[in-house]
Amino acid sequence: MSNTDKMGNKAQEAKGKVKEWVGDATDNESLQAEGVADQAKANAKQAGEHVKDAGRDMMDAVRDRSDDPRH
Repeated sequence: MSNTDKMGNKAQEAKGKVKEWVGDATDNESLQAEGVADQAKANAKQAGEHVKDAGRDMMDAVRDRSDDPRH
């Protein structure tokens, strides 16, 4: 996952936390729900990026092993 993606996802998550907090503080259920949704979207994006990273790491490990003359 690129640093830009990480920062964007963290920013969206933080924005969601603020919205949720403000919604709680002002009894605004709509804003609170929007904040929870923003956090869920950010977490889903992060999970997807982690899966991609794991796949790349696995492919790199396989490639490195196949390049090793001992195997």
